[in-house]
This record gives sequence, structure tokens and C-alpha cells, in this order.
Amino acid sequence: MSTQEREEGRQIRCLIAKVGLDGHDRGAHVISRAFRDAGFEVIYSGLHRAPDEIVQAAVQEDVDVLGISILSGAHNTLVPKIVDGLKEYDAFEDTLILVGGIVPDDDRDEMLEMGVGAVFGPGTPMEETIEFVRENVPNRE
Repeated sequence: MSTQEREEGRQIRCLIAKVGLDGHDRGAHVISRAFRDAGFEVIYSGLHRAPDEIVQAAVQEDVDVLGISILSGAHNTLVPKIVDGLKEYDAFEDTLILVGGIVPDDDRDEMLEMGVGAVFGPGTPMEETIEFVRENVPNRE
């Protein structure tokens, strides 16, 4: 589906997910609201979700974008499980994966190498994130 078709038809569907024991969800709520205001359809997972729950929700909801908000430092363990799960369900290629939170530079490179589309840290302007989604959402033709 082209960007123009998305603008005229189906909204970009996003799942904003809080994975693991991370209980800080303010950032997830802020990005959810910003995405909604930008015209995206947003689903919020709630707190303390296991990687397999995130994968199941992403597949069942047929999302275009999976935003993983993680501040606990467990990104090197949890994000690969989500990526592997999406691959198991053949949903990886159709899903733009974003990671938001505190991720050290060395770990950012690893995230990108495993297929994460982008890693956004604290203070990233919302407009930058929204524009990145619009420009990089998978084309589902």
C-alpha cells in the first residue's frame, strides 16, 4: 500500500508496547497520544507484557509499526525475543520496529543490525519520530 493510499484509506496501525518489568509508562503514553494526533491508529499494550504477548498482539492486530518503550536496561534480552517472534510469524518484514528509551550507543548499533528501524532516546522531537514512521512504514502491496 502506498503512502498516498494510506492517506486516503487505511490508517497506519501502531502498537505501543511496554515489555518486561519496566513500570515507567509516561513516555509510552506521550508517544501514543502524539501518534494518535498525527492520524495513526494506536493500540497500547499496557504495562509488564512478555515478549510473546507483544508478538501475539502485533500479529493479531496486523500492525504496521511496533513501538517498544523500554527503560529498564533489558533491551538486549527483550527486543531480540520480539524480533525473533515476529520472524516466526512471518510478520517481521511487514512491521517497522521502533525502540524508545535509554539505550547506550553500542547497543543502538546492535538493535539496528537485528532489524530495528530506529532507536529514539529521551528528548527526541515528536515530529522527528512521526516523520520517520511516515517515511519508513512498510509498503504492503
